Amino acid sequence: MIDNISSSKVFSGWHKQYSHQSSVLNSAMRFAIYLPPQASESQKVPVLYWLSGLTCSDENFMQKAGAFKAAAELGIAIVAPDTSPRGEEVADDDAYDLGQGAGFYVNAIQAPWQQHYQMYDYISAELPELIEANFPVLSDKSIAGHSMGGHGALVIGLRNPEQYKSISAFSPICNPMNCPWGVKAFTAYLGSDKSLWQQYDASALITQHNVKQPIMIEQGLADQFLAEQLNIEQFADAAKKANYPVEINQHEGYDHSYYFIASFIEKHLAFHSKALLNQ
Repeated sequence: MIDNISSSKVFSGWHKQYSHQSSVLNSAMRFAIYLPPQASESQKVPVLYWLSGLTCSDENFMQKAGAFKAAAELGIAIVAPDTSPRGEEVADDDAYDLGQGAGFYVNAIQAPWQQHYQMYDYISAELPELIEANFPVLSDKSIAGHSMGGHGALVIGLRNPEQYKSISAFSPICNPMNCPWGVKAFTAYLGSDKSLWQQYDASALITQHNVKQPIMIEQGLADQFLAEQLNIEQFADAAKKANYPVEINQHEGYDHSYYFIASFIEKHLAFHSKALLNQ
């Protein structure tokens, strides 16, 4: 059962927010969906799943990215989940980069996180099943994200090539095993066994898969987190060694903000439409 929180018409489609009780996360969860005007009982549309970054919710992308006009023209639905379970009963941390708002799209196995922080299963299984059961959408889907969400999109997309037709990311955390954000989160959620960390590291995963989905990455060269946290060079090197073609576009002057995302989101929607709509 899903409960509608809000509905707003935009570019002849609808942006809607919903809450539901997640059996995977053992808590209430919220997501937003944009349904383009083509979506109807007689016509189902493909879906792009968007994963947001640290401190974000379902609202950041929907309110700031400026994606609705292109999505309406292309006939693609967009689903934006929250970045973690939330609530008084859900474990949290005082820091912004751990706990609520910082789920890192992994299945936690360490206390006190394991009861609720099963974001990998939520994004890759429970949420798509819920969306496809309740909205006029196809099972055809792609995945994208920003920063921590870019990490999530790369990991979930690479680990599930049969599910996602294309992958894209803005300023992704490409090698979390070797950056402060990733080491902190993985130690807390997964423990000290780094073989478990590799399951959630795009730079490790890209060397292990023969199925080569289209991947596109945008990176701003004025990004304040580029040097210490994102490790895009490691991902590019791993992809090259694996003979995996990845389009990495670097841009002078752009930072880590949604101004950067808004500047190139239409390009990414067009990229996904080629895979989703066979254009």
